[in-house]
Amino acid sequence: MTAYTCPKGHQSSESDFCDTCGVKMTGADPTVVAVTTPAAAPGTESAETCPHCGAPRGGSARFCEDCGYDHETGRLPAMDAAAPAAWTATVFADRVYFDANEVDGVTFPQDAPEQTVTLPAPQVRIGRRSSSHGTAPDLDLTGDPGVSHNHALLTLTIDGQWLVSDLGSTNGTYLNAEDTPLTAGQSRTLKDGDQVHVGIWTTITLHAPS
Repeated sequence: MTAYTCPKGHQSSESDFCDTCGVKMTGADPTVVAVTTPAAAPGTESAETCPHCGAPRGGSARFCEDCGYDHETGRLPAMDAAAPAAWTATVFADRVYFDANEVDGVTFPQDAPEQTVTLPAPQVRIGRRSSSHGTAPDLDLTGDPGVSHNHALLTLTIDGQWLVSDLGSTNGTYLNAEDTPLTAGQSRTLKDGDQVHVGIWTTITLHAPS
C-alpha cells in the first residue's frame, strides 16, 4: 500500500486532504512512501480493546474506562430508568465558524444539509469514517476535512448530564465562543443550547428534552 505524506508528516491515503488531520496537501508531487505494518514481536499479542467503543482495555480491568462496558458479562452499565427523554443535536455547516478558521484552499459547502440526530446513551463518538483507519464514528462528519477520524466524544453521565471530551484531535474541539480548544482528554459539562465546534465548518448544537 502507498500513502502520501501531508505537510504535518501524517501518512494519508488521500492526495487532496490528509485523512488523518484534514490539512490540504501542498506541492505538485506529494511524496509517496510505502506503508508497512511492523511484525509483532514473538510471543506478543495485540492490545485488547473494548468491543463496544474500541478504547484500550488497560490490562485486565473488568470495566472499560470510556463507556463502562463490563468485559465479564458483556453488558453496558444500566442507565437510570427515571432518566429524562433523550437529548438531540443539530449538526450544520456554520459559515461564521468557517470564516473564523480562514483555511486556504477549502470552499464552504453551500449544499450541506442540516440534520438533527438523537444522542444515544451512553456515548456518541464524533469523527470521520475510514476503513483504512478502522474508524466508524456514531456521528460521521466525513464531509468536513478538518475533522479527525477520532475527534471528540459525547458521554452521558449517570445523573443525566452530557459531557464533551476531545480525543486528541488535530484541529481541536471548541465550545461556544471560546477561543481556546479543549485539551486531549479534557471534559466539559454541556447544557441546553451549547454549541460544539469541530473541523473547519461543523457546529453541533445540543438540545435538552422539552
